[in-house]
This record gives sequence, structure tokens and C-alpha cells, in this order.
Amino acid sequence: MTSLPHRVLRALDRFNAAHPWDHNAHYHRWILRQLPGHCHTALDVGSGSGDLARLLTTRADEVHGVDSDPTITARARELTAPATPVTFTAQDALTGLPAGAYDVITCVAAIHHLPFAEALTVFRRHLAPGGTLVLVGLSRPTTPADYLLGAAASPLNAAIGWLKNKGRTAPRPVSMTAPTRPADMSFPDIVRGARAVLPGARVRRRLFWRYTLVWRHP
Repeated sequence: MTSLPHRVLRALDRFNAAHPWDHNAHYHRWILRQLPGHCHTALDVGSGSGDLARLLTTRADEVHGVDSDPTITARARELTAPATPVTFTAQDALTGLPAGAYDVITCVAAIHHLPFAEALTVFRRHLAPGGTLVLVGLSRPTTPADYLLGAAASPLNAAIGWLKNKGRTAPRPVSMTAPTRPADMSFPDIVRGARAVLPGARVRRRLFWRYTLVWRHP
């Protein structure tokens, strides 16, 4: 016989699948608040359907979005008005980033697809002096704090999904159709790894199974 907690979790999963919302987009406005009011160039790594890259055009003169998946990259181009100062390319994030130094680099829910320390090193190399790097990532829960924060987020997640979809069932947003994979690094390992490559980086646990990292290039 299936236990009551297991049945509750399955019911919650079905509810969330029927009322989906983008946890990553939840942090887009927060990302903007970490950035300067205006900059010349911005790079969004793992740009997906392009929502954040398009939003970055409100702060940057030129925005480049890079994603390894050509299908979602093509969709990003389709969703972007021709006059918008943003380009999208399907490239490997470690070897195919557009040349040059960027005032802003963002990466949302993508770095766990990459070798962590190597990716941070590449981002640091492409960040201009005085530039800002902002990551929103996923970690593997391993500590009591992780599980407590996850438990607190679960009912709030369902409530937000219900409200955003006005109580109706809905398909997943385009931004949620890109390929995904689970995170394999714990939050303590992420903190240690980040500070080894980016001294002074601010890393924080966040709601909805995310963490944030902010680093400003000296």
C-alpha cells in the first residue's frame, strides 16, 4: 500500500504539472537589481528561449545569448523582435563564447550542465574589469538547511502556480521546454568552489530550489 506522504507528494507533483510556472524567471528582476543602471555589453550563458537576454537589453546596448541547444536557440530568435539589440547563437559555453570582454555576464540554471570550476574560470576571463557576474543555479540538497528551505518552498510553489495560471491548467512556458538535468553538486561544495575561483563571491541559498552567486571583477 502506498504511504500517505507518498500519495501527497504524487498529488502535489500532478498539481504543479497542471499549473506550471518558471522558477528561473522569478529571479530575472532580482538579477537586474544586481546590475549597473547602464552598460555597453552583456552576455547571457544558457539563454534558452531568450527571456532574460531580452530583458537585459533594458540595461545594455548589446546583448549576446549563448545556448548549446540549437532548437531552443532558434525559438529565442523567433520570439525576439528584429529591432531588439540581442543576438542568439548555439554554441558550447566553454569554447564558443563570443570574443571580447563583457560588462555583465549572467547564467541562469545552466552552470550545473558544465564543469563548475572550468565554467567560472571562462566567465571570469570574459568579464571586463569592474564587470558583474550573476548566476542563479541549482544544487543537490544534502544539508538540513537545504531540506527545510525545500519544504518551505513546496506549498508556496503550488500557490504561485495556481495564482499565475488563474486556477486553470496550462501548458509549460516555452522557457521550460529546454533540456534539463538534475544538479550534482551540493551547496557547500558550490560555495567552496566558487570562492576558490572568484574570491569574494557572494553565494546565497534561495527559495524554489535555487542559489545565487554575485561577483564583481576588481
